[in-house]
Amino acid sequence: MSRLILGNCVDIMSGFPERAVDFILTDPPYLVGFRDRSGRSIAGDRTDEWLQPACNQMYRVLKKDALLVSFYGWNRVDRFMAAWKSAGFSVVGHLVFTKNYSSKSAYVGYRHECAYVLAKGRPALPQNPLPDVLGWKYSGNRHHPDGKARYQPATAD
Repeated sequence: MSRLILGNCVDIMSGFPERAVDFILTDPPYLVGFRDRSGRSIAGDRTDEWLQPACNQMYRVLKKDALLVSFYGWNRVDRFMAAWKSAGFSVVGHLVFTKNYSSKSAYVGYRHECAYVLAKGRPALPQNPLPDVLGWKYSGNRHHPDGKARYQPATAD
């Protein structure tokens, strides 16, 4: 059964049996101390103490020969990569989603989102692999900082 659960991911996953999950798609805090124009922030976005425990739990609950796709903060890739590899994941792909607008500008205009494709074991190759560069369609969601779709999750029991 597919469902979304609202709660601390480490606490929630610790209640799952080992090798119980077929696939994980995650969009964790990017560790950049994000604040929007109205001052809202994202829980867990200032420090990374949750990152290694979360990666360890994802590896534990993911079935053998399965995939994790994780968005990440590109300017904190060293922290994410170290946590993924320490948990046991291997990198098998990288996705770039191009946007037709800049979410922020500094030395360059940030017009993309990135995600790594990570493997536990040796998952079967797809018959029709996705291209590694894909277009990004803005969802119109003004409540999410990068325009990703927002879902109303169930609460943890």
